[in-house]
Amino acid sequence: MQFRDYLDDLVRATGFLSRLPLPARHFEGHDGSLSRASAMFAASGLLIALPAGLLVLLLAALEANAALSALLALVVLIGTTGALHEDGLADSADAFGARGGRDHMLAIMKDSRIGAYGVLALMTSFALRAVSLTIIIATTGGLNALFILLGIAAVSRAAMTWHWSRLPPARADGVASSVGAPEPAGARFAVLTGAGLFLAFTFLATGPLTAIAALAAVAVAAAQWTAAVRARLQGHTGDTIGATQQVTETVGLATLALLL
Repeated sequence: MQFRDYLDDLVRATGFLSRLPLPARHFEGHDGSLSRASAMFAASGLLIALPAGLLVLLLAALEANAALSALLALVVLIGTTGALHEDGLADSADAFGARGGRDHMLAIMKDSRIGAYGVLALMTSFALRAVSLTIIIATTGGLNALFILLGIAAVSRAAMTWHWSRLPPARADGVASSVGAPEPAGARFAVLTGAGLFLAFTFLATGPLTAIAALAAVAVAAAQWTAAVRARLQGHTGDTIGATQQVTETVGLATLALLL
């Protein structure tokens, strides 16, 4: 592929995963498929996390409270994505928490209402990320917290592509099914770039052993979540793909905070 093709894929992946304003020319004549663009999910994570990371850096330079900085960064991050992944986490939690078979779980995921399990999952995820990011900011400083946010954004979105590629669609009319499946080479590229970016940024912020341990925790979390989805749904949905990002981001941040 030429450089323009990679740029088109990066912009299309970022456009799907966020609400960032992007040039319309990259979407002209495109059929909406993400089969190729999913390879750039990890790289798009860098663009998505950059506003929140720069805010943390600015607030650290102003010697702002670490807890407040963490909360504001998460608000910016959620605003940047339009709570896309949080919605997937909530719907997945409601489906997995409810009693019933596969069809009942899929029906719950299509319901726009959020139940008790979804609320608890969102509260737990947000609390763990906020506390973990507070520890990271207070312990490592603003620049290193920026590096960690970029790294975790990349690897958690690479995990989305991996989860997506490892399972068939759970239903034929779902969002994930409508945009295609990741190309095998693209899925490998996403995983490699996600892991590489995470190790590079986290190595700079925390050192090699902590970076490797956190990457291992993220990989285990992605594998366990994917195994649970396979066992209960026999396939992925847009919600389980979004939940993969939330699960791996939360586990990655919490592991780093525990090891610092």
